[in-house]
Amino acid sequence: MKKKKYVLVIFVLIMFMSVANGVLAQENPTNKKDIVDTAVAAGDFTTLAAALKKAGLVETLKGEGPFTVFAPTDAAFEKLLKKLDITAEELLARDDLKEILLYHVLSGKVMSSDLKDGMKAETLAKKSVEISLDPVKVNNANVVKADIQASNGVIHVIDEVLLP
Repeated sequence: MKKKKYVLVIFVLIMFMSVANGVLAQENPTNKKDIVDTAVAAGDFTTLAAALKKAGLVETLKGEGPFTVFAPTDAAFEKLLKKLDITAEELLARDDLKEILLYHVLSGKVMSSDLKDGMKAETLAKKSVEISLDPVKVNNANVVKADIQASNGVIHVIDEVLLP
């Protein structure tokens, strides 16, 4: 009988702890990854991550935000490299790399449901991008995946690198 009570108490304690941990995880937004960590974990943004590091923007995009990032995939960077006929190393050595990257970032959290056809949004590069709907585009880049939530904003994946 004591053994059954002991097992029951342990079981109730385990159940309580697992429910409490779930509630704490929901209340603690730091369990979510920031924009940089979310992009790195996705695995398709290695060139973007390298560029952010080279331009000194990693800490900025790990900051409080919120930010909206139009994140070009590695394939988007490959298209740009072919178009400009340069190597990735040459791209990362450009004097305007930071401005190019800031052209992909908006201050504030802009979800796809907030977008309007023809709207212009000022980037952190102090230049505007134009949004079009049907299909959803930022300038000439297609949004291939929208509304990826991060602890400090949102990421919209695009298929081209935006140039200011």
